[in-house]
Amino acid sequence: MRLTFLGTGTSFGVPQIGCDCAVCRSNDPRDKRTRSGAVLEVGGATILIDTPPELRLQLISAGFSRIDAVVYTHEHADHINGIDDLRVFSMRERKPLPLYGPAETLDRLRASFNYIFDESVHPYEGTSKPRLTLHRTEPDRVIRIAGIEVLPLAFQHGHLRVFGYRFGSLAYLTDIKEIPREERDRLQGLDVLVLNALWWRPHPTHLSISEAIRTAQDLGARRTYLTHLTHETGHAELETQLPAGVFPAYDGLTVEVA
Repeated sequence: MRLTFLGTGTSFGVPQIGCDCAVCRSNDPRDKRTRSGAVLEVGGATILIDTPPELRLQLISAGFSRIDAVVYTHEHADHINGIDDLRVFSMRERKPLPLYGPAETLDRLRASFNYIFDESVHPYEGTSKPRLTLHRTEPDRVIRIAGIEVLPLAFQHGHLRVFGYRFGSLAYLTDIKEIPREERDRLQGLDVLVLNALWWRPHPTHLSISEAIRTAQDLGARRTYLTHLTHETGHAELETQLPAGVFPAYDGLTVEVA
């Protein structure tokens, strides 16, 4: 099983528009953070996690030309607004691409991208639109996606629910503030844990870096990778400040999972 980080930045991305801080001006390619998303390859299947706004460029950069399914974490713009870039996959395969996620996220997709999901809206002759099917996932109920068993887990993100996903010994959790005790029991025995870690200071709806470190240590995953990072932390400096077994992720990083 292999996980590739397509993007590791927040909704602003790094560099931020109009910012001349040291990280935004950095020449280290690991400090160039597009909006968060990832691709999981397992058992011959390729599963995309979220469709961030830079999706086309991310997939080209990472060398992916096939997607078998998409899982969504939640409905915020930085996690869904690249959805039209899925058009090439449904056209190439000549069949709809399945999308999975919480009920409210699917409702937001229907409302925000009516031209895709309203069957009465037909593309003009000679043009196309994505062919996508929506499949509701429920927390704590294993579902088979592209032949792979996936466990969705629900967390609070401000007023929203956000779903994390466990794929065997890998768990991908983004835009969470805390992990309730009952969910911690479902996150034992991990080889790789992915956690959002906004910055060092507290935030009302995201884990801070300090909180992410404590969470990683409590769960005891063999390796933890921090994502959804801002321009307040440069990669090289952050790398030196993290304990053993905890690493900053970066765009294009590929991790092999036991």
